[in-house]
Amino acid sequence: MQGERPVQALLFDMDNTLFDLVGAKRAACRVIIGKIGVGSPDHLFSYFLRRIRGFEDPENIRDFLHDEGVFSEETFAWCSAAYREQKLSHIEPYPGVQETLQKLAEEEYPMVLVTDAHHRDALPRLEKTGLCNLFDHIVTYDMTREKKPSPIPFLYALQRVNTGPGEAMIIGDSPRRDIAPGRELGMITVYARYGDRFSSAREDGGAHFLIDEFRELLPLLEGLREHVRGGRSPCAAGSLSP
Repeated sequence: MQGERPVQALLFDMDNTLFDLVGAKRAACRVIIGKIGVGSPDHLFSYFLRRIRGFEDPENIRDFLHDEGVFSEETFAWCSAAYREQKLSHIEPYPGVQETLQKLAEEEYPMVLVTDAHHRDALPRLEKTGLCNLFDHIVTYDMTREKKPSPIPFLYALQRVNTGPGEAMIIGDSPRRDIAPGRELGMITVYARYGDRFSSAREDGGAHFLIDEFRELLPLLEGLREHVRGGRSPCAAGSLSP
């Protein structure tokens, strides 16, 4: 019964939590370098990590082409199109994501996706992975004009499912953008360590739990329910704290 659940709603990050966006971007960079024949995929990818432009901005490719001395509008147009197409074609859900989300939907958990991506970028990825219809709501940057770690996207998501922070769980791969603001708001936080390509091994944002596979979410939620019923401990494999 929903009344026995300590968690009444689930909030999910998208990129690198549900699928490997970093891997898809690196694959797109390999295609571009294979075509233009200068530089390296790692060097091109590093341009997307700068704070000069956004992580999604194709203008990073323009900067790279200029710095390598091979810029032309024609080359840039081809590279930008190839980047978008190849990135999307390489996006696949992590093992267990579809089955786990389907099971959670069957158990009638309200589920909201909270992403910094624009709707124009988020929707094709969700359609490509077959995950689009598994979420009750999708909160994108366009809707709040605030990016994580701002609390605004999370509060907006909670409002959509009429749930308070103390009854919600956030699952994400970023200690800074998902876990820390989730804890600050009073949500149960689950660090998707498998998707974090940028944090140090000791950095978890103060998460209550961590998972190394998406499918570990199901036993974690069951453990929390058992704890409420007065049964076994809520500690699950990989938990950071009881």
